[in-house]
Amino acid sequence: MSNLPKDKIHYIEPEKFSDLKLKDPSDYAAGMKGVSVALDHAIKEMGVKRAMETLAKMNQKNGFDCPGCAWPDPDDKRSLFAEYCENGAKAIAEEATRKKTGLDFFEKYSIQELSGWTDLKLGKSGRLTHPIIKKPNAKHYEYISWDDAFTIIGKKLNGLNDPKEAVFYTSGRSSNEAAFLWGLFARAFGNNNMPDCSNMCHESSGVALSQTLGIGKGSVVLEDFKHADVIIVAGQNPGTNHPRMLSALQEAKLNGAKVITINPLEEAGLKRFKNPQKPMDYFTSGTIITDLFLQVKINQDIALMKAILKGLHEKEVATGNVFDKNFIDNNCDGYDSLIDDLGKYSLSELSNQCGITIDQISEAVELLTSAKKIICCWAMGLTQHKNGVDTIKEFVNLLLLKGSVGIKGGGTCPVRGHSNVQGDRTVGIMHHVSPKLNASIKKVFGFDPPKDTGLDVVHAIKAMHSGKAKVFIGLGGNLLSAASDTYFTGEAFQNCDLTVSISTKLNRTHLATGNTAIILPTLGRSEKDKTGNKEQFVTVENSMGKVHRSTGHLSPASDQLMSEPQIVANIASATLKGKFNIAWQKMGSDYALIREKIALVISGFENYENKIKDSGFYLPNNAREADFSKLPNGKAQFSICPLPNHNLKENEFLLMTIRSHDQFNTTIYGMDDRYRGIYNERRIVFVNTEDMKKLGLKKKEVVNLKSNYNGKERYAYKFIVIPYSIPSGNLAGYFPEMNPLIPIDEFADQSQTPISKSVRVFIEKL
Repeated sequence: MSNLPKDKIHYIEPEKFSDLKLKDPSDYAAGMKGVSVALDHAIKEMGVKRAMETLAKMNQKNGFDCPGCAWPDPDDKRSLFAEYCENGAKAIAEEATRKKTGLDFFEKYSIQELSGWTDLKLGKSGRLTHPIIKKPNAKHYEYISWDDAFTIIGKKLNGLNDPKEAVFYTSGRSSNEAAFLWGLFARAFGNNNMPDCSNMCHESSGVALSQTLGIGKGSVVLEDFKHADVIIVAGQNPGTNHPRMLSALQEAKLNGAKVITINPLEEAGLKRFKNPQKPMDYFTSGTIITDLFLQVKINQDIALMKAILKGLHEKEVATGNVFDKNFIDNNCDGYDSLIDDLGKYSLSELSNQCGITIDQISEAVELLTSAKKIICCWAMGLTQHKNGVDTIKEFVNLLLLKGSVGIKGGGTCPVRGHSNVQGDRTVGIMHHVSPKLNASIKKVFGFDPPKDTGLDVVHAIKAMHSGKAKVFIGLGGNLLSAASDTYFTGEAFQNCDLTVSISTKLNRTHLATGNTAIILPTLGRSEKDKTGNKEQFVTVENSMGKVHRSTGHLSPASDQLMSEPQIVANIASATLKGKFNIAWQKMGSDYALIREKIALVISGFENYENKIKDSGFYLPNNAREADFSKLPNGKAQFSICPLPNHNLKENEFLLMTIRSHDQFNTTIYGMDDRYRGIYNERRIVFVNTEDMKKLGLKKKEVVNLKSNYNGKERYAYKFIVIPYSIPSGNLAGYFPEMNPLIPIDEFADQSQTPISKSVRVFIEKL
């Protein structure tokens, strides 16, 4: 099944399936069922009293930030009933579980045995309680003291021939305080090798928005949804991935907004929504969310948007009042070139390529013609393609033509996945070089940060695989399961001299070990932090650029846990040994001192400690103010975006990886995908019914999937065929199970984000 020896796979390939059950896909999201499932998960993991007390604190102003997605909380009054969603409850149930993986657990189970467990079973094993080490040639993890762990890490780092042989990975769950220290340490050590989870999700958004609007973040705030005329939701499934977004869409709909959904799959949350915060919704049909569903073929969003822009331009020529010419003339460059490019395509050509009929395109044009306040929302369905950057730019073209940037009720809304992935980038986690940031660091800390571009996720994995990088340290996350080309990535970790993970729970990355491997257990977001004998809080930045505080209230899962800032401070202290005279230990024991330094280094954080006392503050956002002075000629940029051409061979398909409803990123909460009607199984592939007939496939038949890039074949074995409403020529399946099919060398132009949403594959019958 794999060219790796069985004891080197470190990724489960089951010999049998669960008891798969199929139902019709749901026609609505949330409601009483969502509440019931959320409470069931929480109570099973925490018990009734602990669950109720914990959920009551989540996303409240005096509580802790959800460890799940980065959807913003309301600025004003928050719901006392439930300021969280079903998957937020599942996320906190995973973190605040009473189950523990203590030292006896690792004595009982070898790394090899744990490698055969499913991701669900690994996640349900419980919270890590002690620092542990896998010594060279050992088969088990065993206890190591904190001091010894820091000494080994410092010694390994200092023993490298070049600082660039170390990789410092960051997950989006880390706080601003921990991330700032992490970035400072990496630069003080001597490299910019700071891959982070943004590289795998919204890096394309950052590149596209920076080049067109002058800032790599969205421009809207939550309040804008109340004022929008039209909201476009593209390449996104909020019902599963960002459920609280549905409340904003519901309010927008009740205020008269129209919603256009663009996606290869029709998702329940974008059909109808029964709001758990509105008890009357339990007894009604809820709110219809989508006014127009455009079931676009995978990665043909540019063709669809060009068709819509052509339709709008025709109306502009006829009436002269469709585009905001005043906004365009005063604020934008490249209008004439954009219009010339649109003239190169026929509407029928674009319609055929994207799979949307001319009548449906005309419906979209009608909804947008008189609209001024337009919000474009998207997630990884747009970003994880070879042309992800261009795809986002085409949506920005629409907003610029309509003058919908920098106004109330209009703008860009990239919906970020992990709870502080945006904040980590803001406070300095980046592999590229920022001369402004480097100058600030030198001014405050007295050393010259490195000026060479570092490694992103893809190139860090390749460097580890080739032996050019020898030490990997991960501040959170499960990179093995998140990254593309699973077996290649597993080999990369195994080729390291040392792998270190700072984690709350066991995950698959811990099982693809370097020669020496260390796991350092850390506090969860929901737990009290009394580091330095002082009650601490941390801060995070939500998906719309607001920074706010988070304070845990639960007793820690173990008295052996350390906070992330304290762990980072100790690693830095053990490695740098007083170099540059940075007070690592003091900052690691008092987060106010970290925030004091952030305020001096990062623009927008001035007077940080005072501004964070109440409900937080918004960071500066030039696009929100329609200020494009950072861009060429001081203007926003229209973009010319070529159509994609995948050159599919006969019987070759485009596969997109997706989440089930029982998962968040790589964390698996259960075996159901309730909204799509899938129960008790994850190893499935969604196939168009006409394609099934063409290939002679039967419902529930078991097949292998194969990708072939540059002559190298990659396999995902034993998947059950499920007929589903998906465009012909397209497939969908869950990650991380499908990740072995994604080549490490196939990624988005400019952003280098893996092509997880458009992988060329064949179906092989068994």
